[in-house]
Amino acid sequence: MRIGYTIARFDWPGGPAAIRPNLLKLARTAEDGGLYSLWVMDHFWQISVNGPAEDPMLEGYTALGFLAAATERVTLGTMVTGVTYRNPAILAKTATTLDVLSGGRAYFGIGAAWFQEEHEGFDVPFPPVKERFERLEEAIQIANGMWSDSDAGYQGKHYSPGRLLNIPAAISSPRPKLLIGGGGEQKTLRFVARYADACNLFDGGDEFVTHKLDVLRGHCEAEGRDFDTIEKTIMSRLGPDSTVKDAVSRIERLRELGLTHVIFGAPEAANDRYLGLVTEIASQTADL
Repeated sequence: MRIGYTIARFDWPGGPAAIRPNLLKLARTAEDGGLYSLWVMDHFWQISVNGPAEDPMLEGYTALGFLAAATERVTLGTMVTGVTYRNPAILAKTATTLDVLSGGRAYFGIGAAWFQEEHEGFDVPFPPVKERFERLEEAIQIANGMWSDSDAGYQGKHYSPGRLLNIPAAISSPRPKLLIGGGGEQKTLRFVARYADACNLFDGGDEFVTHKLDVLRGHCEAEGRDFDTIEKTIMSRLGPDSTVKDAVSRIERLRELGLTHVIFGAPEAANDRYLGLVTEIASQTADL
């Protein structure tokens, strides 16, 4: 079982000057502790489930570049990039740069975007959900073009790049792992079946997880895709009362359900307790 950690808060005591040393400590603890992956949200404001918008938030790909320089083994990605935030060819170039500078350790996490207030605050267009999913599919197709042997352009409804030149090429072969975030049953999981190397679900309990995987399996059958080739990742939240024993028990059950990669998050900036907890979890589940 693969164990990861998503860095969702940056409000360590000491203000902005404390972010760099604490992020460096987190990266090195994750690396030394055997974690498989580290993730950052791709938001510019803090999201309400974690705290007020005014709480500290780093730009995702800059943070990942820092983490790439601070580590040698752990994989890195956004959980996940909203398609609306960046031109898709530039986004693929950015992800390629991360992959090259990390030595082939990048995930390409992407989704349809949802945080309307953030869009409005930064004057980023926030189209209706139908159009966001159209843009998501086009962005995936453009990224795949950027990671192909051709630099031909792309003509879509929303994007029409004239030349998908992407040099240097990604180190990951045939591309950085494409992870599509979300459990939407009509479009998101269908796109996972059609395009993705990995999905990401929320741990809403056994029945919820089983149902989402069954939906994905159905889309795979419709798309002619081998369900077993998709990496099944899931988000799980640690809390003040979380224990290693409880987490390991849950991981064992998630493995039985078909999950292969559990990504933990915490309700506060990572401290010694949470870092110790997640690295011990990784140690105890290494053979699952």
